[in-house]
Amino acid sequence: MNELTSLGASIDGQRFWDDMLDQARIGALSPRGLRRLALDDNDNQARCWLVDRGRALGCETYYDALGNVFLRREGEDPSLAPLLIGSHLDSQPSAGCYDGTLGVLAGLAVLRALHEGDIRHRRPVEVVSWTNEEGARFAPGASGSAWFAGQRDAAEILDATDDDGVRFADALADCLARLDAHTVSYRPEPFTPHAFLELHIEQGPVLESMGVPACAVTGIQGVNWYSVTLLGQANHAGTTPESARRDAFTGAHALISALREAVAEHGEAVRFTIGKFALEPNATNTIPQQATFSIDLRHPSAAVLAALDERFQRLASETWSGCSAELSTSSRVAPVDFDDDLVEIVDTSVKRYAPTAPQLVSGAFHDAIHLAHRCPTAMLFMPCRDGISHHPDEHIERADAEIAVRALADSVGTLLAR
Repeated sequence: MNELTSLGASIDGQRFWDDMLDQARIGALSPRGLRRLALDDNDNQARCWLVDRGRALGCETYYDALGNVFLRREGEDPSLAPLLIGSHLDSQPSAGCYDGTLGVLAGLAVLRALHEGDIRHRRPVEVVSWTNEEGARFAPGASGSAWFAGQRDAAEILDATDDDGVRFADALADCLARLDAHTVSYRPEPFTPHAFLELHIEQGPVLESMGVPACAVTGIQGVNWYSVTLLGQANHAGTTPESARRDAFTGAHALISALREAVAEHGEAVRFTIGKFALEPNATNTIPQQATFSIDLRHPSAAVLAALDERFQRLASETWSGCSAELSTSSRVAPVDFDDDLVEIVDTSVKRYAPTAPQLVSGAFHDAIHLAHRCPTAMLFMPCRDGISHHPDEHIERADAEIAVRALADSVGTLLAR
């Protein structure tokens, strides 16, 4: 089993990097970057590309009811639960080329090392590309992995619509028809993997600042998404005295200040972001009658998220500058701790190449946050330049990526050798 326990040495770094460059052409933006929204033509093309690469390595190819795509390398005992590796291929509207794609192609590199080395293993190995991780087109994100892990109902996912009114169900139907035409087999029901591993860029500055090429990830902080609406009264901007105004923008500003004060009480670990803000009627000389904004709230502690949720609800029940407020929750994803044994395996593998590597908690959510509810799960991070992600300037160093993929492969080999 030495071939397995040192699988990282068999990784073909050049061909892995060639795959990264090839994938970056699907949905490429000019002069750089990527736009590959979930279930659009670019995303579907990327799925077919992955299927072709998997078949070239002798893999069986499958998709399930949510369009998750699987490449399966059979083991000597097909009855054993497969070891699952992967991430996602969809992107933000104006994104980099590595977020998600890195983890899928790292899995493909592991399959290539097993195939070309003719390495035998008892347990099957599968690489997966999950559907709609980003949530940029259909919110909330991580649809495919959440359904697979039993964390979200299919009917709710299928009923979501994008900004153009296209239903998830209709976009998915087009995707599945394309996979059928590509002769991919249908495997409708989720299964329970032996374990799940996901490699991802950090999307933060820590590893780069430490000069470390990879690390083990111990868990993911929780995420609550909210939508807040304040209702006031539209009126003339020049004739309405301040004392007579019910200005929805002023009310929103006051409420946001109160929300930020509540967040500040819980220290630097809280992440509070207002990413969308809209006014109606949105006219220069009219007092806004409605203000709507989003909140992305994150923290590693479920107790802190619960306390802030209660505080947010209480604040939203008050009147702000004469305006009523309504707060609704569009998504809740609880924080998770990854499997201790699996984290130790990953950490040991990483430290073969980077002895000073830390262990981090993920600030961003990933498909692994749902898989952790279904099977032992762990992640690896690698640095991205300046911590930039969700932007065309997202960048990774090839040398770091190759080390991270080798550490992933060694982790896979350790699990397969057991």
